[in-house]
Amino acid sequence: MTTSVLAMLTLFLNSGCDHELDLLDPNNQPANEDYWTGAEQAHKGVNAIYNSLITDGYYMRMTPALTDGRGDDFNGDSPWLDLVQVANFTILPTAGPVEWMWTSYYQQVFRANQVLKFVPEIEMDQEEQDRCLGQAYFLRGLAYFHLVTNFEKVPVFTTVPQTPEDYYPPTVSTEEVWEQVISDFSAAQELLPVDYASVSGPDQGQKGRATKGAATGFLGKAYLYTRQWEPAIQEFEKLISGEQAVYSLMPDYTDNFSPFSENNAESLFEVQFASQEQVGGTEWNYGGEPGSNWTQYSSVGHTYAMDGFGYSDFLPTRWIYDEFKQELTADGRLDPRLLVTIASYEPSENSTTVYSGQPWPHAEDRIYPRKYTHDQNGWGFSTESNGGVEQSEINYRLLRYADILLMYAEALNESGETARAYTYIQMVRDRADLPDLAVARPDMTTEEMRDQIAHERALEFAIESIRIHDIIRWGWLYDAGKLAELKQHDPDFNTWTAGKEFLPIPQRELDVNPNLQPNSAN
Repeated sequence: MTTSVLAMLTLFLNSGCDHELDLLDPNNQPANEDYWTGAEQAHKGVNAIYNSLITDGYYMRMTPALTDGRGDDFNGDSPWLDLVQVANFTILPTAGPVEWMWTSYYQQVFRANQVLKFVPEIEMDQEEQDRCLGQAYFLRGLAYFHLVTNFEKVPVFTTVPQTPEDYYPPTVSTEEVWEQVISDFSAAQELLPVDYASVSGPDQGQKGRATKGAATGFLGKAYLYTRQWEPAIQEFEKLISGEQAVYSLMPDYTDNFSPFSENNAESLFEVQFASQEQVGGTEWNYGGEPGSNWTQYSSVGHTYAMDGFGYSDFLPTRWIYDEFKQELTADGRLDPRLLVTIASYEPSENSTTVYSGQPWPHAEDRIYPRKYTHDQNGWGFSTESNGGVEQSEINYRLLRYADILLMYAEALNESGETARAYTYIQMVRDRADLPDLAVARPDMTTEEMRDQIAHERALEFAIESIRIHDIIRWGWLYDAGKLAELKQHDPDFNTWTAGKEFLPIPQRELDVNPNLQPNSAN
């Protein structure tokens, strides 16, 4: 595992701006122990942890791409062989993008460990200190959540290395990684505020920071992923009907992927991106040590955008497109989430133009991703401007209230309370103006409800870096019937073999760390 003393930087912008991370202070690159002298350094140390989220290996590009690509709602359409091989489960441990993900996650762990070691020794306001520590716990838990869901079993270290040997921790079991995830989110939940509107300190009023609700949501999600239904229910109820019930569904589904409605009532946590006009910079934030010339762009939009407007590295599957058309709305129209998620030729929905009103530029049967691209927001841009690059400032939403509702319904169903699950599924369906499920499919069994929830989740969260994790945790790849369905949904699953649902441990890391074990994908 490659680690180093990582630069401390990033300051949040003024609270009036929706894009909070400012990466443009090159002076915040101190030595380690000598740096942690006061509250200012504590906050900057915390801000540096957030910085890892906007690098190429994380949510700038590769975490969405290499996660979406493995789902049955997306497949590779790229000349870049690594992306295609990830999508069809044949990626090699020498692949650069896989290593970038690993490096970004452990960079975040390393920075969080520094905060958790040094900030408790700083004399500062107690509530302010608690917020710093709570954010560090949350972000470390988030990193380990990504590590265990993508790499299966990995090393866990929770201290700042002191000796050369400390840089080579051993691989632990999947169960132990999940224990760390749950421990970190639990600690974060205790220390974080519900919001930053009324706190006292330099973070007052700032949006985009981790909150108590974000920790609760991810804690419930961790319990759900480990099939601990009752603890998951308890956490979700805090957000639905308890003391943290401050979230709600946005009236318009599009608001969840728009730069004009970021950090909204539905969002529990999102990665903050920004335009060049907002934060400056000319060098893309692909990775390495951040500098004053860094931008804060997301490259997801350009990676996913259709031919002629982006790389078109992935395409929606015909299955997910058809899935959206299984059920019409109450007034006989297409599910409105279809044209937010997928760019397609739909004359009945007045959807025959894209990108600044230009006529549909491809064959009428072609479909492309729309979610998280500029087209999703009705923006146009010239492929000749900015070097043909879609410079996107759209925040990436990691956890939405809709997910809380559907996970709660799932946990209820698995706990024998299938009848109660209808209510929370219908809340999500109502926004899409879909018929009452209790009337359309009353008295479902637990198994029937499982399949219904899988369908609901596929439509609500298509192309949101979620589907493959659902497939894995449901055990579908090891169920002959479900695997056959996946192969029908997406031909990429024809080349899946046992263990390859995970990304392989990077070969460079295996070569360097004698205590690191390969996983089932190596």
